[in-house]
Amino acid sequence: QVQLVESGGGLVQAGASLRLSCAASGRTYSRYPMGWFRQPPGKEREFVAAISWTGVSTYYADSVKGRFTVSRDNAKNTVYLQMNSLKPEDTAVYYCAERRSIYSTGSLYFAANEYDAWGQGTQVTVSS
Repeated sequence: QVQLVESGGGLVQAGASLRLSCAASGRTYSRYPMGWFRQPPGKEREFVAAISWTGVSTYYADSVKGRFTVSRDNAKNTVYLQMNSLKPEDTAVYYCAERRSIYSTGSLYFAANEYDAWGQGTQVTVSS
């Protein structure tokens, strides 16, 4: 069974950096569009970033643009989220998601219901 497993979360101070990883286990095929979402305490899950299966196209929420970078290594079946200049408002559980339904090269997806599989989440806490 294919699973998505996030790692790299933790407790950091404002201004620090973290790199989250999302590894797909149980398969060798990796050509799926991917996304990162987060759920702050007491709030709804929100879009953070998306990346096409080639890695060429990316898109970010305005709140993280210029600070976060999404990338992928298809040979390793892994997607990354580099988070710099972290702020207390970035505190959330971060989830990676994968779209396994029909898609085209370069496509990006921004809504949670456009994704078919999710990881278990990793906690990121940013202290002020």
